[in-house]
Amino acid sequence: MNPREAMDTQVQPRPDPARTARLDTSVTVTLTDPIPPPPKQPTGKRKRPARRRHQNQADPRGHWFLVAVGVVLMAGALVLNGYATNTVGETHAAPPPADLPSAELDRIRSGGPVLNLTGDKPDSAGLRARTVALTFDDGPDPRWTPQLLDVLARHGAKATFFTVGARIAENPELTRRIIAEGHEIGNHTYAHADLAAVPQWRLRLELSLTQKALAGAAGVHTRLVRPPYSSSPAAVTGPQLQALYAMGKEGYLVALTDLDTKDWSRPGTEQIVRAALPRRGRGAVIMMHDSGGDRGQTVAAVDRLLTQLAGQKYRATTLTSALGMPSAHTPAGGSDRFVGTGLGLAQRGATGFTTAMSWILAAAGVLTLLRLLFFLVLAWVHARRARGGKRRAGRAPAWPAPPAVTVIVPAYNEEAGIEATVRSLVNTDYPGVLEVIVVDDGSSDNTAAIAASLSLPGVRVIRQENGGKPAALNTGIAHASHDILVMVDGDTVFESATIRHLVRPLADPAVGAVSGNTKVGNRRGMIGRWQHIEYVIGFNLDRRAFDLLGCMPTVPGAIGAFRRSALQEIGGVSIDTLAEDTDLTMAMCRGGWRVVYEENALAWTEAPTSLSQLWRQRYRWCYGTLQAMWKHRRAVREPGPFGRRCLGYLTLFQVVLPLLAPVVDIMAVYSVLMGDPLPVVAVWAGFVLVQAFSGWYALRLDRERASVLWVLPMQQFVYRQLMYLVVIQSVATAVLGARLHWQTIRREGTFAA
Repeated sequence: MNPREAMDTQVQPRPDPARTARLDTSVTVTLTDPIPPPPKQPTGKRKRPARRRHQNQADPRGHWFLVAVGVVLMAGALVLNGYATNTVGETHAAPPPADLPSAELDRIRSGGPVLNLTGDKPDSAGLRARTVALTFDDGPDPRWTPQLLDVLARHGAKATFFTVGARIAENPELTRRIIAEGHEIGNHTYAHADLAAVPQWRLRLELSLTQKALAGAAGVHTRLVRPPYSSSPAAVTGPQLQALYAMGKEGYLVALTDLDTKDWSRPGTEQIVRAALPRRGRGAVIMMHDSGGDRGQTVAAVDRLLTQLAGQKYRATTLTSALGMPSAHTPAGGSDRFVGTGLGLAQRGATGFTTAMSWILAAAGVLTLLRLLFFLVLAWVHARRARGGKRRAGRAPAWPAPPAVTVIVPAYNEEAGIEATVRSLVNTDYPGVLEVIVVDDGSSDNTAAIAASLSLPGVRVIRQENGGKPAALNTGIAHASHDILVMVDGDTVFESATIRHLVRPLADPAVGAVSGNTKVGNRRGMIGRWQHIEYVIGFNLDRRAFDLLGCMPTVPGAIGAFRRSALQEIGGVSIDTLAEDTDLTMAMCRGGWRVVYEENALAWTEAPTSLSQLWRQRYRWCYGTLQAMWKHRRAVREPGPFGRRCLGYLTLFQVVLPLLAPVVDIMAVYSVLMGDPLPVVAVWAGFVLVQAFSGWYALRLDRERASVLWVLPMQQFVYRQLMYLVVIQSVATAVLGARLHWQTIRREGTFAA
């Protein structure tokens, strides 16, 4: 039996239209069992077991623990990366204070560049004649350090690299190469912190972390240290002296410099060479840098410097060798190697994560902006065509006579608003034959009784056991007397002209369904205003674009018109998903039917009034949409625009980007707290302005007041987070294989008055 024959076997014999135009009294029919949905065509998956088997299954909760762990790990990665880049706890060289006279300070300033502060009195040493110790700070750098190593190898020279622990963790192989080629490594702190400006615990932490990173990368420790922002002994300040003593107590040999080339300022190759040349054959510790920016001048200067030093019979060697001391390297213990390896992995992971997130977030921001602008243009084109009486396929034909229409109202516990809904359907200016079927889906309240007691002409009430909204709709379809079907929720009211506008596009035989314009009726309060903005911008503005692109994802359950033959071809309303409206629309698009948007067909619906009610509604919507996307996933391989455009759009903008939204917020908060907040505030303000402009235009198209946009900035701090948490919950529910049961929300009876 084909689907069309299956549908025909369920449809009741149709009475004469003249007798059903406006019945004088309402009719109540009671069904002991809901009419099952007709067989489905291959566009969908095979029928699943009834949903009631799963109603007692609790929603998954363990994934929230995983989400919390993920947030903690993300925050930890950002903090670690910020610490490594000297953003968290950032320190810079403070202006030198006016030092009080000190014999110890005078002795340091007048001594050599290498300090031994392990004893009670400071001791210093300098290099012997015609001996230089080339030292390079702030590396290792994956670009410049290898070039310097190549230059040193060509000249047969050795050097000492005062490395930053974070750079060691990021470049372990380069660290091993430095040691393997006979060079020496010194400690330059983990995050290039000014040790004269930090407390003692931070000083010890900086040195210890660097030793751990060195142990993990190369299996050694070092006895040499050079504090960042230091120079020659003559420049040592009182606070720096205290830090030097603290390093001495840790067992380090402190290395300052004789000749500070200031190559970090890039004064030119010639100037660097002049600053690095010792005078009159003296020995010297020479300070340069192999990281922190463009070091091309330094590389060229080292090549020329070594050539000149060789001509003057200088020997370029490591610092300890120049002093006639044993190597600064000592073997690291197994525990330090293990911890250092973990630190290196964490550091590289944090750096990679932060870099990836920066690119992803930039791409997400660009995509979001482009999508918004593109949809605005499409909405403008749609409005011009629709208001000019045109559709994409040309001017829409007109009905030779108003077709007969059946309005189906599935209702479950809708006693608060069912009277207003039914009365709005009957009080219409539609000139054709009209019947209204209220299908009470096993309500436990007085929904059916209220609808029947109205005794309105043309209204039938059908009672059935609870089977879910799709079953109620299929019951209504089976009992409908006419070929044009309008579906409306039991909490929604129509304007008098709505049915007339909604039915008009179906005069085109290629159109299988029409989406109306849903508006929020209860807009008072912040939650109501947020939903009002969302409906106008996020729903109705988008539907204009989807109409032009031929990939309408959803005809909302609140208001939609359908051709009966189109419903028969796709097998009626499916029970496979919780988003029966999305599932139905996707099946219709895959069946080759056009689905269009009619802006003048207005329906006023009651939106949730609390965050908990809103959560339940959107959870069901999102989960059902995921079900429908998965069910119709093969559409991406089918001809036509629907599969690739619609499913691709939904996947990117309603699944992937919302899942990344928590990262956006975490990185934004991190940037505000740890760095300069102005860029973050500027980007946020820019997006709000763009959204405000799109909102203004969308409200203008819908003939709504733009004054409601004042709540838009605040929407970013509660509503947006709720929406992406809904997506996370829905995706987790789907991935874990749990079956979500139908979520009902409490009705307030907004239109009862």
